Amino acid sequence: MIHLRRSFLSRILHPPCPTPANPLPLPLHRLLSSAAAAPIPPEPFAVEDYLVDSCGLTRARAKKASGKLSHLRSPSNPDAVLAFLSGLGLSRPDIAAVVVNDPLFICARVDKTLSTRVTELGDLGLSRSQIARLIPVVRSLFRCKSLAPRLAFLLTVFGSFDRCLEVIKTNYGVLSSNVEAVIKPNLAVLKECGISIADRPSYAFASRVISRPTKHLKEAVVLANEFGAKQGTRVFTNAVMIFGILGQEKLAKKLEFFKKLGWSQDDLSLAVRSMPHILAMKEERMRRGMKFLTEDVGLEIPYIARRPALTMYSIERRLLPRHCLINVLKGNGLLKADYDFYNISVISNDDFMEKFVQPYVESVPGLGDAYASSCTGCGVHQLKLLSKHKTKC
Repeated sequence: MIHLRRSFLSRILHPPCPTPANPLPLPLHRLLSSAAAAPIPPEPFAVEDYLVDSCGLTRARAKKASGKLSHLRSPSNPDAVLAFLSGLGLSRPDIAAVVVNDPLFICARVDKTLSTRVTELGDLGLSRSQIARLIPVVRSLFRCKSLAPRLAFLLTVFGSFDRCLEVIKTNYGVLSSNVEAVIKPNLAVLKECGISIADRPSYAFASRVISRPTKHLKEAVVLANEFGAKQGTRVFTNAVMIFGILGQEKLAKKLEFFKKLGWSQDDLSLAVRSMPHILAMKEERMRRGMKFLTEDVGLEIPYIARRPALTMYSIERRLLPRHCLINVLKGNGLLKADYDFYNISVISNDDFMEKFVQPYVESVPGLGDAYASSCTGCGVHQLKLLSKHKTKC
């Protein structure tokens, strides 16, 4: 009896630990506990979204640019670069243009690279606003140490920041050309011929010449002399520029093209001595121009060769409307004399209106409106309707 009482009292004072209905195995229990305690990993850096939202790129351009930025894991450095560019005064479209042309720009170190470039360019005399204008133009070269010395040399050649900027926009290659091996030797060749880049009205055009291989430029000088252009003249300078840009291989193809159009060597030499730029014209435009001048107007090639400027005018907006209007006046018996087509083509629009349109607006109702419409490139069908006789325009 006493033993039973003690056993009962012991159970009350020291009850056994309850056993779970479904005890977890020890390894699984530890796994769940560990998972609950681990921090949630951050979402990966979405480069494409960043380029759209922060840099202002379109989705298509962002997708293309993101391929070069797959190593980016954080927006911290790109944010610093964008803040740097904004601080210089670049607009959002300017920043977008920089990133589109050079996606790796947002990976550059602000302290070690970008700020250093600003300091170097400032030492050349450029203001912060000028540097801001320069960055979208020079693109990846802004990250290069060679930018400042190359720009310094171009400033001495072209004379001002604005001229240099015009040059670089037109010919990006001039900034990446080797100054000692290419540009300086080319300037020396031009100087020997009496050609000064600073005297050129189009700095951008001249820049393409000085960044070409020196061999091409020397060949251009020889060809200009062979075509009979005299040194010291504007024609000689233009010939050297055109030939230097084309190169001997392209020039040979151009000469062959003109031969197929029916030009003789004498015709071509005559035209080039007057207007070297004729060799730089696109072949399709030249082909259409020659077809109009020879078939529609009835001109001979030697006549055109002596007046190569005819090939430069727009057919739809100038030559065809004037040719058609003259034929309308002749068809209505209002013009007795024959007018030289070249003289009709080269006079200013005001002079043409005064001489061939205004005196006949009462005799030919609608003449002024029909001519004005044809000069917009809409065709000459309205002019044709004004002729009393069938007119070939």
